[in-house]
Amino acid sequence: MSFLVLDPTAEKAAPLGAAAPRLATLEGKTVGFISNGKKGTKGFFGHLERMLMEEQGVAKVVMRTKSNYSAPADPDIVAEIRHWDAAISGIGD
Repeated sequence: MSFLVLDPTAEKAAPLGAAAPRLATLEGKTVGFISNGKKGTKGFFGHLERMLMEEQGVAKVVMRTKSNYSAPADPDIVAEIRHWDAAISGIGD
């Protein structure tokens, strides 16, 4: 009997980037949420939205949901991120 062992690592290493500079404040900012689409994120993101707006003065929250919970964000969501001041990605089961 023989076993086939698969290596799940990517063939090519992802490019390294730098962390975005920290915002001094969230007041007046737009924050985008990217959900994996599972039901656990809906309530959590709703609560977090209220907290950010009431306690941190966030001006606008944008909610987006990926079309596939296990894949990267859809291209239209990725293109939209540049219009946000901050982004939060979450998963929930």
